[in-house]
Amino acid sequence: MKVEILKLLKAEEGVLSGERLSEQLGISRVAVWKHIKKLQQCGYSIASTPKGYELTESPDTPFPWEFPNYENRIHYFPELNSTMDVARELARKGADHFQVVIADRQIKGRGRLRRQWFSDFGGLYFTTILRPVLSPAMSFKVSFSASLALVRILRRLYRVDAKVKWPNDILVEDKKLSGMLSEMETEADLVSYINVGLGINVNNDPRNEEPSATSLKILLNRNISRIEILTHFFNEFENLLSNVESEDIIYHWKQYSGTLNRPVKIVTTSEQIEGVAIDVDEIGALVLKLSDGTVKRVIYGDCFYQPDMT
Repeated sequence: MKVEILKLLKAEEGVLSGERLSEQLGISRVAVWKHIKKLQQCGYSIASTPKGYELTESPDTPFPWEFPNYENRIHYFPELNSTMDVARELARKGADHFQVVIADRQIKGRGRLRRQWFSDFGGLYFTTILRPVLSPAMSFKVSFSASLALVRILRRLYRVDAKVKWPNDILVEDKKLSGMLSEMETEADLVSYINVGLGINVNNDPRNEEPSATSLKILLNRNISRIEILTHFFNEFENLLSNVESEDIIYHWKQYSGTLNRPVKIVTTSEQIEGVAIDVDEIGALVLKLSDGTVKRVIYGDCFYQPDMT
């Protein structure tokens, strides 16, 4: 009912009478008033006048009803320890494909290699539960599709020079705008689920905790709609996933790469490797040319850009 009331209020230029709302929704005027009160408590500025109701401002809060076609898939929380933790629990209980856990703030947000992801209000933090029909060997396509979808919409919507850094960070001017974490469980020879968590610096300022990070608000000097980002991301990501088995995701991903042809250091749990990134192969591994001329493939790790000494 919140979805329908908001649709009607947004479509109306000016005041919409309680009588018309009641007729179009098929509920009593008292019920309309109660729903309006709940929306006001959620942060919507809805003026109540003798002639009816007028929506004057909407909060940039990713409530489920703000996403028509996706509202039944979204689990929104003002605050969580981690969206990944909740998504894992839901996935193990049988949550359907493309269920999304969103939090306004994470207390214990995680990045790769057990690093903390600082998750202040104003950022966008969510985990998508996915059940692709893929073998575990092809699961890399899912996370690469997520970063590809995000880099495309950032460039298209906001004209920022966003680039992907292997494996799946997104940087603008070599400053981190977004990070990703993925978890997978398998059953027999197929993926049971893949959870892809994204943290995007939107209207928050991450520089106190991460001096090498940035946000869309810092880059564009204005507030950005998180709802707009999520709406476009859902559409782009789901479209990519619909053909993920046959699509050459790596080829498209490399068109936006900021990692290739530059010196890097890769840090894993067991070693550090330095070389020049010369390619990303067909399974998503980073191909390095080492100082002695040998070539090495790296399947996982954190990537750090190094000064070019040539």
